[in-house]
Amino acid sequence: MAEVHAALAPSLEALAVADQAAPVRCCSRYLTNRPGQFDYQRALAADLPIGSGEIESAHRYVIQQRLKLAGAWWKEETAADMLALRTLRANGEWNQYWAALEQTPA
Repeated sequence: MAEVHAALAPSLEALAVADQAAPVRCCSRYLTNRPGQFDYQRALAADLPIGSGEIESAHRYVIQQRLKLAGAWWKEETAADMLALRTLRANGEWNQYWAALEQTPA
């Protein structure tokens, strides 16, 4: 990451320049604010996806498919709970979740 910051440094816009006109500074800040999130070698070694394509695809069938039903409307708190359950199901953790819930004392 140090190499990336070093490469960006000569092109950093002055602080007086608005963010909308300072793409290099915004990129540098984005990278700085996400330490540890760009360790692609470790992610690949752990067989984790490193692209956003899978996430964008899942967004369509996990979230949008349910939220965008004709005539449906949602309160933020109930939508979040429902989406958490859909995520469990999409991740193959549905049965494990309910089994753990059944074992929790009332």
